Amino acid sequence: MNLNIIYSFFFVLLFACQNTSRSTDEDNHTDHSTDNHLHEDETSSDHHSEKAMSSDHEVISLTRDQMNTISIEFGSFSEMKINDFIKATGTLGLPPNAYTSVNTKFPGVISNSIKMVEGEYIQKGKILAYIENPDLILKQESYLTLQAELIYLQQSIARQETLANAKAGIEKNRQSLESDIAIKKAQIQSIEKQLTYYGIDVGEIEKNPFVDKIPLISPSSGYITAVNIHNGQYVNPQDQLLEIISNEHLHLELDVFEKDIALIEKGQKITYTIPALGSKMYNGEVEIIGKEFNLENKTVRIHGHLDEEIQPFIKDLFIDAKIWLNGGSVTALPEEAIIQDGESSYIYTANPDSEGKSVEFKKIMVIPESTSGGYTSLRMLEDLPSGHKIVIKGSYYIYAHSKSGELEHEH
Repeated sequence: MNLNIIYSFFFVLLFACQNTSRSTDEDNHTDHSTDNHLHEDETSSDHHSEKAMSSDHEVISLTRDQMNTISIEFGSFSEMKINDFIKATGTLGLPPNAYTSVNTKFPGVISNSIKMVEGEYIQKGKILAYIENPDLILKQESYLTLQAELIYLQQSIARQETLANAKAGIEKNRQSLESDIAIKKAQIQSIEKQLTYYGIDVGEIEKNPFVDKIPLISPSSGYITAVNIHNGQYVNPQDQLLEIISNEHLHLELDVFEKDIALIEKGQKITYTIPALGSKMYNGEVEIIGKEFNLENKTVRIHGHLDEEIQPFIKDLFIDAKIWLNGGSVTALPEEAIIQDGESSYIYTANPDSEGKSVEFKKIMVIPESTSGGYTSLRMLEDLPSGHKIVIKGSYYIYAHSKSGELEHEH
Protein backbone atom coordinates (compact mmCIF):
# COMPACT_ATOMS: atom_id res chain seq x y z
CA MET A 1 0.00 0.00 0.00
CA ASN A 2 2.86 2.44 0.82
CA LEU A 3 4.51 1.74 -2.56
CA ASN A 4 1.27 2.68 -4.33
CA ILE A 5 1.13 5.97 -2.49
CA ILE A 6 4.77 6.75 -3.43
CA TYR A 7 3.99 6.05 -7.07
CA SER A 8 0.86 8.19 -6.91
CA PHE A 9 2.74 11.23 -5.64
CA PHE A 10 5.37 10.69 -8.32
CA PHE A 11 2.66 11.07 -10.94
CA VAL A 12 1.21 14.07 -9.12
CA LEU A 13 4.64 15.72 -9.22
CA LEU A 14 4.87 14.96 -12.95
CA PHE A 15 1.48 16.57 -13.63
CA ALA A 16 2.36 19.59 -11.50
CA CYS A 17 5.65 20.10 -13.37
CA GLN A 18 3.84 20.02 -16.69
CA ASN A 19 1.39 22.67 -15.51
CA THR A 20 4.22 24.85 -14.19
CA SER A 21 6.10 24.64 -17.51
CA ARG A 22 3.08 25.78 -19.49
CA SER A 23 2.49 28.63 -17.06
CA THR A 24 6.14 29.82 -17.38
CA ASP A 25 6.02 29.86 -21.20
CA GLU A 26 2.90 31.98 -21.15
CA ASP A 27 4.50 34.47 -18.76
CA ASN A 28 7.60 34.87 -21.02
CA HIS A 29 5.67 35.54 -24.27
CA THR A 30 2.72 37.66 -23.12
CA ASP A 31 2.68 41.40 -22.58
CA HIS A 32 0.39 41.99 -19.62
CA SER A 33 -1.42 45.34 -19.59
CA THR A 34 -3.73 46.56 -16.89
CA ASP A 35 -6.74 45.45 -18.90
CA ASN A 36 -5.20 42.03 -19.43
CA HIS A 37 -4.71 41.69 -15.68
CA LEU A 38 -8.35 42.40 -15.12
CA HIS A 39 -9.29 39.93 -17.85
CA GLU A 40 -7.04 37.25 -16.30
CA ASP A 41 -8.56 37.83 -12.88
CA GLU A 42 -12.01 37.23 -14.32
CA THR A 43 -10.77 34.13 -16.13
CA SER A 44 -9.09 32.90 -12.94
CA SER A 45 -12.29 33.47 -11.02
CA ASP A 46 -14.27 31.44 -13.55
CA HIS A 47 -11.63 28.70 -13.43
CA HIS A 48 -11.84 28.52 -9.64
CA SER A 49 -15.62 28.36 -9.81
CA GLU A 50 -15.39 25.41 -12.19
CA LYS A 51 -12.94 23.73 -9.81
CA ALA A 52 -15.27 24.23 -6.87
CA MET A 53 -18.23 22.91 -8.84
CA SER A 54 -16.16 19.89 -9.95
CA SER A 55 -15.19 19.18 -6.35
CA ASP A 56 -18.82 19.40 -5.19
CA HIS A 57 -19.83 16.79 -7.75
CA GLU A 58 -16.85 14.57 -6.84
CA VAL A 59 -15.64 14.44 -10.46
CA ILE A 60 -11.97 14.01 -11.42
CA SER A 61 -10.85 14.28 -15.04
CA LEU A 62 -7.88 12.32 -16.49
CA THR A 63 -6.58 12.20 -20.05
CA ARG A 64 -6.32 8.91 -21.89
CA ASP A 65 -2.52 9.22 -21.75
CA GLN A 66 -2.61 9.66 -17.97
CA MET A 67 -4.89 6.63 -17.61
CA ASN A 68 -2.50 4.51 -19.68
CA THR A 69 0.49 5.77 -17.70
CA ILE A 70 -0.95 4.72 -14.35
CA SER A 71 -2.52 1.50 -15.76
CA ILE A 72 -6.07 2.04 -14.59
CA GLU A 73 -8.24 -1.07 -14.81
CA PHE A 74 -12.02 -1.27 -14.74
CA GLY A 75 -14.23 -4.06 -13.49
CA SER A 76 -17.44 -4.82 -11.62
CA PHE A 77 -18.64 -6.39 -8.39
CA SER A 78 -17.85 -10.03 -7.61
CA GLU A 79 -20.18 -12.42 -5.83
CA MET A 80 -17.97 -14.14 -3.26
CA LYS A 81 -18.23 -16.22 -0.12
CA ILE A 82 -16.67 -14.13 2.64
CA ASN A 83 -16.80 -15.29 6.22
CA ASP A 84 -18.50 -12.55 8.16
CA PHE A 85 -18.61 -12.33 11.94
CA ILE A 86 -20.38 -10.65 14.80
CA LYS A 87 -18.39 -9.12 17.63
CA ALA A 88 -19.37 -10.05 21.16
CA THR A 89 -17.98 -9.65 24.66
CA GLY A 90 -18.53 -11.68 27.77
CA THR A 91 -16.88 -13.81 30.43
CA LEU A 92 -15.82 -17.34 31.23
CA GLY A 93 -18.77 -18.78 33.12
CA LEU A 94 -19.82 -21.86 35.03
CA PRO A 95 -23.22 -23.52 35.53
CA PRO A 96 -24.44 -24.04 39.11
CA ASN A 97 -23.50 -27.75 39.07
CA ALA A 98 -19.84 -26.84 38.55
CA TYR A 99 -19.61 -25.55 42.14
CA THR A 100 -18.96 -27.98 45.00
CA SER A 101 -19.05 -27.15 48.69
CA VAL A 102 -16.97 -29.33 51.02
CA ASN A 103 -18.66 -30.02 54.35
CA THR A 104 -18.06 -32.43 57.18
CA LYS A 105 -20.55 -35.26 57.58
CA PHE A 106 -20.08 -35.42 61.34
CA PRO A 107 -19.40 -32.57 63.78
CA GLY A 108 -15.95 -32.49 65.28
CA VAL A 109 -12.52 -30.93 65.47
CA ILE A 110 -10.27 -30.52 62.41
CA SER A 111 -6.91 -32.29 62.57
CA ASN A 112 -4.10 -33.18 60.16
CA SER A 113 -5.33 -30.83 57.44
CA ILE A 114 -3.16 -30.60 54.34
CA LYS A 115 -1.83 -27.35 52.92
CA MET A 116 -4.55 -25.76 50.78
CA VAL A 117 -4.55 -22.40 49.01
CA GLU A 118 -7.00 -20.73 46.66
CA GLY A 119 -6.32 -21.57 43.03
CA GLU A 120 -4.81 -24.97 43.82
CA TYR A 121 -6.12 -27.95 41.85
CA ILE A 122 -7.51 -30.83 43.95
CA GLN A 123 -8.23 -34.37 42.74
CA LYS A 124 -11.48 -36.13 43.62
CA GLY A 125 -11.06 -38.54 46.55
CA LYS A 126 -8.08 -36.77 48.12
CA ILE A 127 -8.09 -36.68 51.94
CA LEU A 128 -8.07 -33.03 52.96
CA ALA A 129 -8.19 -33.42 56.78
CA TYR A 130 -9.67 -35.53 59.57
CA ILE A 131 -12.67 -34.86 61.81
CA GLU A 132 -12.19 -36.05 65.43
CA ASN A 133 -15.15 -36.75 67.73
CA PRO A 134 -15.48 -39.28 70.61
CA ASP A 135 -19.17 -39.68 69.72
CA LEU A 136 -18.03 -41.77 66.77
CA ILE A 137 -16.96 -44.42 69.28
CA LEU A 138 -20.46 -44.45 70.78
CA LYS A 139 -21.94 -45.00 67.30
CA GLN A 140 -19.73 -48.01 66.75
CA GLU A 141 -20.49 -49.33 70.23
CA SER A 142 -24.22 -49.08 69.54
CA TYR A 143 -23.76 -50.99 66.31
CA LEU A 144 -21.97 -53.89 68.00
CA THR A 145 -24.48 -53.92 70.87
CA LEU A 146 -27.39 -54.18 68.44
CA GLN A 147 -25.62 -57.00 66.61
CA ALA A 148 -25.18 -58.93 69.88
CA GLU A 149 -28.83 -58.37 70.87
CA LEU A 150 -29.97 -59.60 67.46
CA ILE A 151 -27.97 -62.79 67.84
CA TYR A 152 -29.50 -63.39 71.30
CA LEU A 153 -33.01 -62.87 69.96
CA GLN A 154 -32.40 -65.20 67.04
CA GLN A 155 -31.18 -67.90 69.46
CA SER A 156 -34.21 -67.35 71.70
CA ILE A 157 -36.68 -67.76 68.87
CA ALA A 158 -34.91 -70.96 67.82
CA ARG A 159 -35.54 -72.40 71.30
CA GLN A 160 -39.16 -71.22 71.19
CA GLU A 161 -39.68 -73.02 67.91
CA THR A 162 -38.34 -76.21 69.47
CA LEU A 163 -40.79 -75.90 72.34
CA ALA A 164 -43.62 -75.11 69.95
CA ASN A 165 -42.97 -78.33 68.14
CA ALA A 166 -43.35 -80.09 71.46
CA LYS A 167 -46.73 -78.37 71.85
CA ALA A 168 -45.69 -76.48 74.92
CA GLY A 169 -48.18 -73.65 74.21
CA ILE A 170 -45.72 -70.77 73.85
CA GLU A 171 -46.89 -69.35 70.50
CA LYS A 172 -47.34 -65.91 72.03
CA ASN A 173 -43.70 -65.67 73.18
CA ARG A 174 -42.45 -66.70 69.75
CA GLN A 175 -44.41 -63.90 68.05
CA SER A 176 -43.00 -61.35 70.50
CA LEU A 177 -39.47 -62.50 69.73
CA GLU A 178 -40.06 -62.22 65.97
CA SER A 179 -41.20 -58.65 66.48
CA ASP A 180 -38.12 -57.79 68.53
CA ILE A 181 -35.84 -59.33 65.88
CA ALA A 182 -37.42 -57.21 63.13
CA ILE A 183 -36.89 -54.07 65.23
CA LYS A 184 -33.24 -54.93 65.88
CA LYS A 185 -32.59 -55.54 62.19
CA ALA A 186 -34.05 -52.16 61.31
CA GLN A 187 -31.91 -50.45 63.95
CA ILE A 188 -28.80 -52.22 62.68
CA GLN A 189 -29.50 -51.21 59.06
CA SER A 190 -29.97 -47.63 60.16
CA ILE A 191 -26.72 -47.41 62.07
CA GLU A 192 -24.86 -49.25 59.29
CA LYS A 193 -25.99 -46.56 56.85
CA GLN A 194 -24.87 -43.82 59.23
CA LEU A 195 -21.42 -45.31 59.82
CA THR A 196 -20.92 -45.89 56.10
CA TYR A 197 -21.97 -42.30 55.41
CA TYR A 198 -19.40 -41.07 57.94
CA GLY A 199 -16.72 -43.11 56.18
CA ILE A 200 -16.42 -46.00 58.65
CA ASP A 201 -16.24 -49.55 57.26
CA VAL A 202 -18.73 -51.57 59.35
CA GLY A 203 -17.07 -54.80 58.24
CA GLU A 204 -13.89 -53.75 60.03
CA ILE A 205 -15.46 -52.67 63.33
CA GLU A 206 -15.25 -56.11 64.95
CA LYS A 207 -11.69 -56.71 63.72
CA ASN A 208 -10.09 -53.38 64.60
CA PRO A 209 -10.26 -50.90 67.49
CA PHE A 210 -12.90 -48.21 67.31
CA VAL A 211 -11.95 -45.17 65.26
CA ASP A 212 -12.41 -41.70 66.72
CA LYS A 213 -11.89 -39.70 63.52
CA ILE A 214 -13.13 -39.79 59.96
CA PRO A 215 -11.50 -38.42 56.79
CA LEU A 216 -12.66 -35.23 55.07
CA ILE A 217 -12.52 -36.19 51.38
CA SER A 218 -12.71 -34.01 48.27
CA PRO A 219 -16.01 -34.92 46.56
CA SER A 220 -14.87 -33.69 43.12
CA SER A 221 -11.86 -32.56 41.13
CA GLY A 222 -11.34 -28.87 40.52
CA TYR A 223 -9.82 -25.61 41.68
CA ILE A 224 -10.13 -24.37 45.24
CA THR A 225 -11.80 -20.96 45.33
CA ALA A 226 -12.45 -20.62 49.09
CA VAL A 227 -10.70 -22.09 52.15
CA ASN A 228 -12.32 -21.91 55.61
CA ILE A 229 -10.48 -24.63 57.50
CA HIS A 230 -7.62 -24.96 60.01
CA ASN A 231 -6.46 -27.44 62.61
CA GLY A 232 -8.26 -27.29 65.96
CA GLN A 233 -11.38 -25.75 64.44
CA TYR A 234 -14.71 -27.20 65.56
CA VAL A 235 -17.00 -27.66 62.57
CA ASN A 236 -20.60 -28.66 61.94
CA PRO A 237 -22.17 -30.24 58.85
CA GLN A 238 -23.75 -26.92 57.80
CA ASP A 239 -20.33 -25.18 57.67
CA GLN A 240 -18.73 -24.74 54.22
CA LEU A 241 -15.07 -25.63 54.68
CA LEU A 242 -13.97 -25.34 51.06
CA GLU A 243 -15.43 -24.41 47.68
CA ILE A 244 -14.24 -26.23 44.57
CA ILE A 245 -15.13 -25.37 40.99
CA SER A 246 -14.70 -27.75 38.08
CA ASN A 247 -13.40 -26.35 34.80
CA GLU A 248 -14.89 -29.35 33.00
CA HIS A 249 -18.11 -27.32 32.84
CA LEU A 250 -16.43 -24.05 31.87
CA HIS A 251 -18.17 -22.25 29.02
CA LEU A 252 -18.41 -18.90 27.27
CA GLU A 253 -21.11 -16.45 28.26
CA LEU A 254 -21.40 -13.89 25.46
CA ASP A 255 -23.75 -10.95 25.07
CA VAL A 256 -25.05 -10.40 21.52
CA PHE A 257 -26.97 -7.27 20.57
CA GLU A 258 -30.61 -7.45 19.57
CA LYS A 259 -29.92 -6.50 15.93
CA ASP A 260 -27.55 -9.47 15.49
CA ILE A 261 -29.36 -12.25 17.35
CA ALA A 262 -31.28 -13.43 14.29
CA LEU A 263 -27.96 -14.29 12.61
CA ILE A 264 -26.79 -16.60 15.41
CA GLU A 265 -27.19 -20.37 15.03
CA LYS A 266 -26.14 -23.34 17.14
CA GLY A 267 -22.82 -24.79 15.98
CA GLN A 268 -21.33 -21.55 14.62
CA LYS A 269 -17.61 -21.23 15.31
CA ILE A 270 -16.29 -18.79 17.90
CA THR A 271 -12.79 -17.36 18.18
CA TYR A 272 -11.90 -15.38 21.27
CA THR A 273 -9.06 -13.92 23.27
CA ILE A 274 -8.68 -13.43 27.02
CA PRO A 275 -6.83 -10.10 27.39
CA ALA A 276 -5.74 -10.89 30.94
CA LEU A 277 -3.92 -14.01 29.70
CA GLY A 278 -2.32 -12.48 26.61
CA SER A 279 -3.08 -12.50 22.90
CA LYS A 280 -3.49 -16.25 22.39
CA MET A 281 -6.53 -17.13 20.27
CA TYR A 282 -8.91 -19.81 21.56
CA ASN A 283 -11.72 -21.62 19.76
CA GLY A 284 -15.26 -22.63 20.62
CA GLU A 285 -18.74 -22.89 19.16
CA VAL A 286 -22.26 -21.69 19.88
CA GLU A 287 -24.04 -24.22 22.09
CA ILE A 288 -27.12 -22.53 23.55
CA ILE A 289 -28.95 -19.36 22.49
CA GLY A 290 -30.59 -17.72 25.48
CA LYS A 291 -34.33 -17.04 25.57
CA GLU A 292 -34.20 -14.03 27.89
CA PHE A 293 -33.76 -10.47 26.58
CA ASN A 294 -31.78 -8.00 28.66
CA LEU A 295 -33.81 -4.79 28.48
CA GLU A 296 -31.05 -2.66 29.99
CA ASN A 297 -28.25 -3.69 27.61
CA LYS A 298 -30.47 -4.74 24.65
CA THR A 299 -28.63 -8.07 24.46
CA VAL A 300 -29.26 -11.81 24.52
CA ARG A 301 -26.94 -14.23 26.33
CA ILE A 302 -25.17 -16.86 24.21
CA HIS A 303 -23.53 -19.91 25.80
CA GLY A 304 -20.53 -21.31 23.96
CA HIS A 305 -18.65 -24.59 24.25
CA LEU A 306 -14.84 -24.48 24.64
CA ASP A 307 -12.75 -26.56 22.25
CA GLU A 308 -9.73 -26.66 24.55
CA GLU A 309 -8.85 -26.31 28.22
CA ILE A 310 -7.63 -22.91 29.36
CA GLN A 311 -4.60 -22.74 31.63
CA PRO A 312 -4.43 -21.00 33.98
CA PHE A 313 -8.14 -21.05 34.65
CA ILE A 314 -9.73 -18.04 36.33
CA LYS A 315 -13.48 -17.70 36.55
CA ASP A 316 -15.27 -14.55 35.29
CA LEU A 317 -12.35 -13.35 33.14
CA PHE A 318 -13.36 -10.88 30.42
CA ILE A 319 -13.22 -12.21 26.87
CA ASP A 320 -13.36 -10.55 23.45
CA ALA A 321 -14.99 -12.82 20.86
CA LYS A 322 -16.05 -13.13 17.25
CA ILE A 323 -18.97 -15.37 16.27
CA TRP A 324 -18.41 -16.51 12.69
CA LEU A 325 -21.52 -16.62 10.55
CA ASN A 326 -22.13 -19.40 8.07
CA GLY A 327 -20.57 -18.13 4.83
CA GLY A 328 -22.95 -16.71 2.23
CA SER A 329 -22.54 -14.83 -1.06
CA VAL A 330 -21.76 -11.12 -0.73
CA THR A 331 -21.02 -8.26 -3.12
CA ALA A 332 -17.28 -7.59 -2.96
CA LEU A 333 -14.45 -5.64 -4.60
CA PRO A 334 -10.65 -5.96 -4.38
CA GLU A 335 -9.31 -4.15 -1.33
CA GLU A 336 -7.25 -1.74 -3.46
CA ALA A 337 -10.42 -0.50 -5.19
CA ILE A 338 -11.66 1.09 -1.94
CA ILE A 339 -10.18 4.39 -0.79
CA GLN A 340 -10.12 5.24 2.90
CA ASP A 341 -10.05 9.00 3.52
CA GLY A 342 -10.40 9.79 7.21
CA GLU A 343 -13.64 8.22 8.39
CA SER A 344 -15.05 8.00 4.86
CA SER A 345 -14.66 5.27 2.27
CA TYR A 346 -15.43 5.45 -1.41
CA ILE A 347 -14.75 4.02 -4.86
CA TYR A 348 -14.21 5.62 -8.27
CA THR A 349 -16.36 4.92 -11.32
CA ALA A 350 -16.20 6.12 -14.93
CA ASN A 351 -17.41 5.36 -18.44
CA PRO A 352 -14.21 4.22 -20.22
CA ASP A 353 -16.08 4.04 -23.55
CA SER A 354 -17.02 7.72 -23.53
CA GLU A 355 -15.79 9.89 -26.40
CA GLY A 356 -13.10 12.51 -25.99
CA LYS A 357 -9.46 12.76 -24.98
CA SER A 358 -10.27 12.67 -21.26
CA VAL A 359 -12.44 10.57 -18.93
CA GLU A 360 -14.36 11.86 -15.94
CA PHE A 361 -14.23 9.80 -12.74
CA LYS A 362 -16.93 10.02 -10.11
CA LYS A 363 -16.33 9.38 -6.40
CA ILE A 364 -19.09 7.27 -4.74
CA MET A 365 -19.37 6.76 -0.97
CA VAL A 366 -19.51 3.16 0.27
CA ILE A 367 -19.60 1.32 3.60
CA PRO A 368 -16.97 -1.46 3.84
CA GLU A 369 -17.87 -4.55 5.83
CA SER A 370 -15.83 -7.76 6.15
CA THR A 371 -12.58 -8.59 4.34
CA SER A 372 -11.28 -12.00 3.30
CA GLY A 373 -8.74 -13.16 0.74
CA GLY A 374 -8.00 -9.68 -0.57
CA TYR A 375 -11.67 -8.83 -1.19
CA THR A 376 -13.94 -6.60 0.87
CA SER A 377 -17.72 -6.80 1.00
CA LEU A 378 -19.43 -3.41 0.96
CA ARG A 379 -22.71 -1.55 0.81
CA MET A 380 -23.36 1.08 -1.84
CA LEU A 381 -24.94 4.35 -0.76
CA GLU A 382 -26.08 5.16 -4.33
CA ASP A 383 -26.48 3.39 -7.66
CA LEU A 384 -23.76 3.33 -10.28
CA PRO A 385 -24.27 5.95 -13.02
CA SER A 386 -25.48 4.52 -16.31
CA GLY A 387 -22.64 3.12 -18.42
CA HIS A 388 -20.10 3.43 -15.59
CA LYS A 389 -17.64 0.76 -14.50
CA ILE A 390 -15.72 0.53 -11.24
CA VAL A 391 -12.02 1.28 -10.99
CA ILE A 392 -10.51 -1.88 -9.51
CA LYS A 393 -6.86 -0.89 -10.02
CA GLY A 394 -5.32 2.57 -9.88
CA SER A 395 -7.74 4.15 -7.40
CA TYR A 396 -4.93 5.61 -5.32
CA TYR A 397 -3.46 7.39 -8.35
CA ILE A 398 -6.85 8.98 -9.06
CA TYR A 399 -7.09 9.91 -5.39
CA ALA A 400 -3.62 11.50 -5.50
CA HIS A 401 -4.52 13.40 -8.66
CA SER A 402 -7.67 14.76 -7.00
CA LYS A 403 -5.59 15.95 -4.05
CA SER A 404 -3.18 17.59 -6.49
CA GLY A 405 -6.09 19.54 -7.98
CA GLU A 406 -7.14 20.69 -4.51
CA LEU A 407 -3.63 21.92 -3.71
CA GLU A 408 -3.40 23.75 -7.05
CA HIS A 409 -6.76 25.37 -6.40
CA GLU A 410 -5.64 26.53 -2.95
CA HIS A 411 -2.42 27.96 -4.44
